Amino acid sequence: MNSQLRLSYSFLARLLFVAAVCVTVQSEYAWPQSEWSNTAVSSKLQSQADQGDAVAQYNLALTYLRSSLTKGSTNRATNGPTDEDYQSALKWLGASAAQGNAGAEFLLGYLYEHGKGVSRDYGKAAENYRAAALQGHSTAENNLGSLYQHGQGVPKDMSEAFEWYRASAQHGNSVGQCNLATLYYRGAGVPRDYKEAARWFRAAADSGSAEAQNSLAVLYYKGLGVELDYREAARWLRRAAEQGLPGAETNLAYLYEQGSGVPLNYVAAYTWYSRALAAGDASGAERRKQVSHLMTRKQVDEASSLLAAFSSQGEPGGASAAEPARMPTLQQTSDGGSGFSLVPRH
Repeated sequence: MNSQLRLSYSFLARLLFVAAVCVTVQSEYAWPQSEWSNTAVSSKLQSQADQGDAVAQYNLALTYLRSSLTKGSTNRATNGPTDEDYQSALKWLGASAAQGNAGAEFLLGYLYEHGKGVSRDYGKAAENYRAAALQGHSTAENNLGSLYQHGQGVPKDMSEAFEWYRASAQHGNSVGQCNLATLYYRGAGVPRDYKEAARWFRAAADSGSAEAQNSLAVLYYKGLGVELDYREAARWLRRAAEQGLPGAETNLAYLYEQGSGVPLNYVAAYTWYSRALAAGDASGAERRKQVSHLMTRKQVDEASSLLAAFSSQGEPGGASAAEPARMPTLQQTSDGGSGFSLVPRH
């Protein structure tokens, strides 16, 4: 889902809402716990699958999809599963799904949606997501909501999207929570309600979603659905920025530049703007230039040293904040990107 939705808001800034996300870093592949290097274990799984065990069939399919990570092939490690791997996985996913395995139904939906091993088919994606969602599979609920939101494989219907996002959110899925918050914030498929938006952004933020943490911070900064609180905004932005979310890094830099919720600190502002810019968020580039004009040569050198040391030192200021390894996500978000921006548009 690559569309970006820009919303203008009468504050100091544009409100760039490109939630991916609320891009989550968790993977919904229920990988088997074994490394599958033991051929006896793999043979046992194959035997169970051949005998019609739905769970074994599902897990066997997963071994084919994760083969690039476990079978030691340099080519696969670079390129992922082969066409043969996909066809074997699809065979066993189909057998498992035919017996009502929600995980298999969900994963078939994902492969059809993204054209992995099959021709992209949103209709079949929706069909399989729905089968899993009706069993309470929270990621399938979320992804089905996304298809309804964008009219892919089903008629575009924001009310249906809302219902499926809400089901996913209520089942504790942080991406569903973030997407539900987005709809409440926008008033899409449901009356606008900033308090409910804040409630669900907080639920996702508490689960570690950097995008939700960034969005919740902006609500605190603007006093939307929560009491205006710059310090709380800074606290949530720091948590998101420490996970390497570029938009949050830009927003935290802006707070340091303004001295809002944190002490005025041009070195920290310059450093966070630079980190965000290096990660692909150019929205603070002009502000970084302006901040540099306010800094002494010594301060510029200090910021440069912090940036050079980041890979081993972590967060600007010395606290360790190494970025976590990011796993692929199978969960779709309502738009696609990195949340809200506080930075004024020039």
